[in-house]
Amino acid sequence: MKVEAVRGMTDILPEEALLWQYVEAEIREAVAIYGYREIRTPIVERAELFARGVGEATDIVHKEMYVFPDKKGQMLALRPEATASVVRAYIEHGLHARGGVAKLYYLGPMFRYEKPQKGRKRQFHQYGVEAIGSLDPALDAEVIDLAWYIMERLGLRREGLFLRLNSIGCPEDRPRYREALREYFLPHRERLCPDCQRRLVENPLRILDCKVPTCQEIARDAPRSIDYLCEECRAHFEGLLQYLDALELAYEMDPKLVRGLDYYTRTVFELASRDLGAQDALLGGGRYDGLVEVLGGPPTPGVGFAGGLERLILVLGERDVSHRCYHIIAGPRVYLLPVGKAEVAEALRILATLRRAGIPSDMDYAGRSLRKRLQAAARCGARYALFLGEEELSRSEVKTRDLSTGEEEYVPVGELVDYLKRRI
Repeated sequence: MKVEAVRGMTDILPEEALLWQYVEAEIREAVAIYGYREIRTPIVERAELFARGVGEATDIVHKEMYVFPDKKGQMLALRPEATASVVRAYIEHGLHARGGVAKLYYLGPMFRYEKPQKGRKRQFHQYGVEAIGSLDPALDAEVIDLAWYIMERLGLRREGLFLRLNSIGCPEDRPRYREALREYFLPHRERLCPDCQRRLVENPLRILDCKVPTCQEIARDAPRSIDYLCEECRAHFEGLLQYLDALELAYEMDPKLVRGLDYYTRTVFELASRDLGAQDALLGGGRYDGLVEVLGGPPTPGVGFAGGLERLILVLGERDVSHRCYHIIAGPRVYLLPVGKAEVAEALRILATLRRAGIPSDMDYAGRSLRKRLQAAARCGARYALFLGEEELSRSEVKTRDLSTGEEEYVPVGELVDYLKRRI
């Protein structure tokens, strides 16, 4: 009797692995250009990590996790997602003590016991980024811009992609919104699926994420989370929209978008393909400003996204990657220093232009002084610092400083890519 693979856990044969290697190499190079460094966490974690981090009432914890006892009776789990693991490592190894924003990425297998379908397996592979340490909506915009950039590098047409966007507010907003949802869904209780009847009691936000057609129909006119935002959350979301407009990234407001994990706060988003049908999301993410504290660390905001490699490769189809070459990027070669908040939108535009030209670039999101940001630029090994103040902004210029010689020049923004490529 032959032994076959476990249902929902698929072999990747050598012919397919070429495409996987190509995609993984492109993702690694893209995130490195944006200043993210790899972190590798264990496949097996304590089950309580996901119960506390992801949420007891989520489908992942309630129905989909692979949980088992070790020889000492401790309950362990195959990781169903990576953000909780990355945050656990961030706390355990004291990365928060280093200051600034920790910009991390990962690639690896995850496990969920769910019905196998096209592009979704019980062992699946995720890539993702986490930026931990700043509340600045400009960081949300960078993370979303990075998601777009990965797809662009892989050759997906921008017009074939679209961004769903919403804000679900902070923990102070949540009780009012949950109560509004509960009041809305209660008269429809008997028509909801059994899972949503349970969610109505435990967490009515999860009903918005249900894929059962009847529940989707009922949820169509449900209250919108953006109507229950406090002033601070509303200002944060408006700031994000301003930065997305500056980056010319189109978005569609989706009031039912809440994501399937309880740790999300404020920004939530999905980047989707028009070529995938009903299950069209390529990646999704958002803010998780309370997760570090929930898992035992100091209050620390964070934002990130994760995408499935199986689904991405399904969209890409077959292509010849036999002559694909790539190199490893160690860190940013250019560090941008906007002098004040008024210059941040233009700084983001310049960063996006440099990165799309293949120039590894970064800037500070931790709100540090100009002097400390310049020190950070030198520490991370950048060759050039670019200063952007009110005067430079008015002339559409930046002031460049060669950090090895101290030489400074004023360069028009439109000539910046050619200038830097000649010198780096």
